[in-house]
Amino acid sequence: MVAGSVEPYSPHKTNQVVNVKELLARGRTELEDQPTGRLEAEILLGEALEVGRAWLYANPEQIPVLKQSARFLDLVRRRKNGEPIAYLTGYREFWSLPLKVTADVLIPRPETELLVETALAFIPEDAAWRIADLGTGSGAIALAIAVERPLCEIHATEYSEGALEVAQENGRAITPGRVLFHLGSWLTPLEGTFQVLVSNPPYIASDDTHLQRGDCRFEPGDALTPGRDAMAAIRQIASESLRYLKHGGMLAFEHGYEQGNKVRQMLVELGYANVDTRIDLENRERVTSGIRE
Repeated sequence: MVAGSVEPYSPHKTNQVVNVKELLARGRTELEDQPTGRLEAEILLGEALEVGRAWLYANPEQIPVLKQSARFLDLVRRRKNGEPIAYLTGYREFWSLPLKVTADVLIPRPETELLVETALAFIPEDAAWRIADLGTGSGAIALAIAVERPLCEIHATEYSEGALEVAQENGRAITPGRVLFHLGSWLTPLEGTFQVLVSNPPYIASDDTHLQRGDCRFEPGDALTPGRDAMAAIRQIASESLRYLKHGGMLAFEHGYEQGNKVRQMLVELGYANVDTRIDLENRERVTSGIRE
């Protein structure tokens, strides 16, 4: 069968089950405790049938073959058990870019787009600067900047081989050859100096109960927590970045909404100037930046 099509109903086949409308109803019932369960049922059925959501509404009486229905119901079961829908579909949109995601990478979140906005506000549109994204994960931040600042030389580091493979695949699909990916921790694999360094490092303490909730239960632990000291990765990057930033260059972090004051104080103590924190859409301190004098 051609991908994206659904085998039409045949009364002579015995391996077929209920139609699209009935499958959707069952999925919605199973996911009714999810805040967006109705939408998620549509997304998962589209994934199982390899069709778009519009097709589902246009073909409610179509009857998928048993294998397709079984895949849908398995996806619904996994989602009901809490598995992130991004991992179930293998996809998450970030900065309007379609990103592949796997269990090797942190799922890109809308609030992280504020870090991209912070970088773009600092980088002139015609700049040909060197920029690095530290701990790139899926490559979301680096690729978003690469798309918006095509003259810049973009580097991205990642210590997880599995995550780096995902980022490289996203790079080939979105901006072929535009981002230079490096295997290694934070700044270690980089050479030379940069005008901008950005990072969304792990910033949740390992004993924080948030790690046992929602999507965090399924995401790579090293991408979420640096250990008992929630500020460890931020502190390390801020200190080491002084050797890699050009004078007048900017370092910007995403951090926890209760960490803004600590991050500002740390950057000031390290000698950064113009330290500033930006507020996310939920009115929480989310991104802090500083300039190397």
